[in-house]
Amino acid sequence: MRRIAFVLASAAVAVIMTATSALADSPHFIFATNSIDSTGALVTSFKDAGLGTGTTSIAITLSAEASATYQCYNKAGNKPQGVPKSFGPTAIATPPTPFPVSHGQTTASLSLGPLGPGNFSCPSGQLRFLDSVSYSNTVVSDATGNSTDATPDPISATLHIQV
Repeated sequence: MRRIAFVLASAAVAVIMTATSALADSPHFIFATNSIDSTGALVTSFKDAGLGTGTTSIAITLSAEASATYQCYNKAGNKPQGVPKSFGPTAIATPPTPFPVSHGQTTASLSLGPLGPGNFSCPSGQLRFLDSVSYSNTVVSDATGNSTDATPDPISATLHIQV
């Protein structure tokens, strides 16, 4: 009877330990949240967990489709006649960026964008401004192949930043 109880207890412990290690090495994003900063860049804050206690760092990538609109203004701050210049949507991404892992997880942020004005310039006496940006299809991915869509998506902002 003791032998059966010992075998059953040993089997239960083995199952629990196997399940615990399987859960500990099951990468997944807890959250990925988008915002737009004062420069018009997309900032995605995230938490990647289940990376295992032996992992010390992990490479993470942010990708999105970006659009931007630029406008010329005169020195009085008025829009002269003419159509603003829009760029995109264009696929953009960060290079894989390593983040430290502690206790099997990492919490951080990545940013990208905005799209540049290309060769769009303003006539003499006018100033160029970034007036709006938008981002869609934002995805955060880690080196294990795990990925998640960031929210809100799409996200946009009206700006007025001289560039």
